[in-house]
Amino acid sequence: MASIVRQNVGGNTYLYESVSYRNEEGKPRNHRITIGKIDKKTGLPIYKPEYIERMAAAGTPVESVEATPEFSVEDLRRSTILQTGLIHLLREIAGQIGLSDVLRQVFPHDHEQIFTLASFLFASGDPVSYCAEWMERSDVGDLTPLASQRISEMLMRVPDRERQRFFSQWSTCRSDREYLALDITSVSSWSQLIDDVEWGYNRDGDSLAQINLCMLMGEQSRLPVRMTVYNGSIRDVSTLRTTIDQTVSEGSARPMLIVMDKGFASKKNVDMLLSTPQVRFLVALPLTMTFTKRQIDAERTDIARFATTIVTGSETIHGVTKERSWMGGRRVMVHVYYNEVKATAVRNRLYGRVRQLVEAAENDPEDGKLQDQFKRYLIIRKSSSDPRGYTITVREDVIAEELAYAGWLVLVSNHIDNAAEAIRIYRDKDVVEKGFLRLKHSLGLDRLRVHSQEAMESKVFIGFLALILSSHVHRVMSDTDLYRSMTMKDLIRTMEKLRTQIVDGRRIPFPLTKRQKQIYAAFGISPPV
Repeated sequence: MASIVRQNVGGNTYLYESVSYRNEEGKPRNHRITIGKIDKKTGLPIYKPEYIERMAAAGTPVESVEATPEFSVEDLRRSTILQTGLIHLLREIAGQIGLSDVLRQVFPHDHEQIFTLASFLFASGDPVSYCAEWMERSDVGDLTPLASQRISEMLMRVPDRERQRFFSQWSTCRSDREYLALDITSVSSWSQLIDDVEWGYNRDGDSLAQINLCMLMGEQSRLPVRMTVYNGSIRDVSTLRTTIDQTVSEGSARPMLIVMDKGFASKKNVDMLLSTPQVRFLVALPLTMTFTKRQIDAERTDIARFATTIVTGSETIHGVTKERSWMGGRRVMVHVYYNEVKATAVRNRLYGRVRQLVEAAENDPEDGKLQDQFKRYLIIRKSSSDPRGYTITVREDVIAEELAYAGWLVLVSNHIDNAAEAIRIYRDKDVVEKGFLRLKHSLGLDRLRVHSQEAMESKVFIGFLALILSSHVHRVMSDTDLYRSMTMKDLIRTMEKLRTQIVDGRRIPFPLTKRQKQIYAAFGISPPV
């Protein structure tokens, strides 16, 4: 029969479940397992989660648990154990970065449900239909678990007007001097009922229709600022005007600092940026643009000098800045860069590929799979004088044309006048690309599993909130070197293991592990009480 015994060890009083039995020789023996310890402050027992769960299981002799002065056996039978660590961490983070205040102001009646749904998406990445199950085992206060129907009803109370109010107020939390990295991605869908789902350039290579998501993220805070859903057939350059107008129209007197990749560069877009007084921009130009080629050709002969050397991260490149006249007469700062290592790598890769094509053509000049590449890089002619019956000539002009601008980069700006600063800001823009990866893969938005325009926009908005939480966690983990000992998934699982037992309305937190203490310390957050 099992009994509970106490034993003092090193200043602590531990609780053991002791089971008496007789061995093969008939001699009495005891088998003990640790099930908890006595809290030094309260004098109450703190039981291990696995023991409480075993107690609650059918057929478990819960009567074997000793009663305390405050809790009866029946109290313990009715007690619940909830995951506390992760949801507490996310609530505190939301308070630190101002997210809780903005949600409360914009959604006074549904802010708790919206935040809980975003927390679920961050924690699991599962379809929202599993949210109710997650809430039942998590410490979400008095909230009723959100079944699928309740989620749908709640999201219908989050119309576009309120979402835009949220974006407007949330953007005011960013730093005045923070650059906003802008990029666009596509999210695929099988649905034919979503208005914005159309065929277009799919960045994931999926043979599906899609929507386009355009996002602004702060380069220093690494937090998302705004997300806009566009029709799946719209190209990158067409989205810029709408995104700029939306952000500028918020009425802030502060300048908008924006950095963009070459996908947004066009004469029309740069002209628009130059004519918008509130915008300070840095944008990469495509190498196919005539203006870009002229800037490179002007610096080609003498850019590789010590005076132009810039060390950025693990790379050493060369860069110069010149004030030039943009197409149309306005003055811009043009930053031209040359990366010798990258240029050499491109050249060696191309040379190697063409050599392989020559060898393949010598073996079979009629190879159907390689005909397009043969035509681009080789001239194959029939010849009666050659023993093989044909001659092969490499098109050196095509190779030279492809290598002419390898390793070069051109940025234009209306206010940055230093090449080293411009390349640093531009390199930091990958924050938005990493944000898209987290949004689509870690948060489960790589496919739109909804079937209406309203549901799609609401789900994307909840995903945006989850991305805010994910981005802050990623930033702290990077800045405090937590990634040296754990992944973000490890952090989530570690914090989910921190639980609280609720007995007769009283909360008894489980002891923190060393890892859990390390995580709370990294975020500057006190553990739950």
